[in-house]
Amino acid sequence: MSIPILLISMLLAIVLAFGIGFLANMLFRTTWFMVAIYPIILVMIIDKVSTVEYFTKTKEAFSSLVKNIELLGSADIIILSSGLFGAILSGVVIKSLRKNGYQMF
Repeated sequence: MSIPILLISMLLAIVLAFGIGFLANMLFRTTWFMVAIYPIILVMIIDKVSTVEYFTKTKEAFSSLVKNIELLGSADIIILSSGLFGAILSGVVIKSLRKNGYQMF
């Protein structure tokens, strides 16, 4: 992956996670909702196993998850980490807005 594409992908991941996180935090009146949900979303993106299989075939599902995480490229890890940064940034912004007296919903 070329550097410009990686930088654009990182920026898009940050903006997407920030936007979704900001709206979710505002709607659910929480501060760190998206940060708590982001790892679950990552597992759904990375692994091709049904969510039900984590409860029915636990060992196979988690071994498949570990295998798929090991197969991730460095660019994928950087992009997904950028999304986590955007989710954390949305929590920080919501917290600072509430501290300054803004009430969202």
